[in-house]
Amino acid sequence: MSPESTTVYYNTITRGYLKQAGDEYYPDILIYSVDFQKYSEWFADGKWEEAGLEMADVFERLGSAGADFGLISANTPHRSLEFILPNTTLPILSIIDVTADAVIASGVKRVGLLGTRFTIQEDFYREGLKKKGLKVIVPEEDEINEVDRIIYMELVKSILNVKSKGKLVKIIRELSKRGAGGVILGCTEIPLIIGPDDAEVQLFDTTKIHAEAALKYSIKE
Repeated sequence: MSPESTTVYYNTITRGYLKQAGDEYYPDILIYSVDFQKYSEWFADGKWEEAGLEMADVFERLGSAGADFGLISANTPHRSLEFILPNTTLPILSIIDVTADAVIASGVKRVGLLGTRFTIQEDFYREGLKKKGLKVIVPEEDEINEVDRIIYMELVKSILNVKSKGKLVKIIRELSKRGAGGVILGCTEIPLIIGPDDAEVQLFDTTKIHAEAALKYSIKE
């Protein structure tokens, strides 16, 4: 939901289309930029229903403006899907579903998960992956807290700290040692500081995966 990852979505979709088609008939994109602080406080207070109803209202507005489908350009807010889906007529492209499909297509069966403490500790993301037949490995408690701190105190504010990057690389290495054949970067800001060359195992960039899936979906006949 931060501007940092939203711009990556926009560039991935438009540049991806140009690369595929060779012309500039980009799919129309409606971006609804939200009050990030409000949502952060809702998540921290466990007000998933309140956040979900607000997002459903946003999607209804986007549908009225001409959108054919919607996506939440963040992982954590998918915790509120159970409240969003019944309250909007707009189809929603889930980041969890397309990420799980990408992991399965790669051949990885045991996958590590990085993200906010909500994404890791709440059931919604892990269960979404398990329903697809994947086994999920999560960091230790102190590692979860550190990843959460890096995301909220640094990455969403465009602070790219070399020491923090080193900590994330170490956590990814530990997940690999515990049997993860790949690691999901389950926060759309993590890829701002961690890339494919930073790990010995395959990294699944949810920002890229979700944006590319949105492009594919938008140009289907």
